[in-house]
Amino acid sequence: MGPLIPNGIISSDWNYIIAILIGFAFGYILEASGFSSSRKLAGVFYGYDFAVLKVFFTSAVVAVIGLYYMDYLNWIDISQLYVHPTYVWAAIIGGMIMGVGFLAGGFCPGTSLCAVAIGKIDGMVFTLGLMIGIFIFSEFFNSLEPLFERSNLGHITLVDSLNISPYWIIFIFTIIALVAFYFSDWVRSKVKKVFY
Repeated sequence: MGPLIPNGIISSDWNYIIAILIGFAFGYILEASGFSSSRKLAGVFYGYDFAVLKVFFTSAVVAVIGLYYMDYLNWIDISQLYVHPTYVWAAIIGGMIMGVGFLAGGFCPGTSLCAVAIGKIDGMVFTLGLMIGIFIFSEFFNSLEPLFERSNLGHITLVDSLNISPYWIIFIFTIIALVAFYFSDWVRSKVKKVFY
């Protein structure tokens, strides 16, 4: 039963190899989906292209349904999966900064590296700015750390917070995704009428 490494089915030496393989696969999927284009990514904010929303919503829904189905079949133990700790203020402030950067540059960190890999100059400029931002943050981290640590809620999930069945959360999340798909298509049709 999975997860493979925590249960000793494969050695922890495979950690980096699996991470590299997943990274290459993820980068390929990003490029194949057209996410190395800043215009495509910024299209979400301007209402003319919702491919990003649809791809990531679909991948999240498929992943969570797949994980819980494998848990149901006893192929994995869902309780052993790592849940990153929730730092509320880090998420809010970081989300706002990333949102502004996403809107201004048309990339997120992953898609900017994808653009660099195929030689796009705007991706290179964005990635340079990203590296400068990381350097500045790391230099000031000691003074910022108390802000983040005070908002650490630990390894919580929606299941823990709302105290309802994960299957209801999956169902609700799927409905939200379908509504988002319908609404994004409606917005895109209105934007097309105005701009095309």
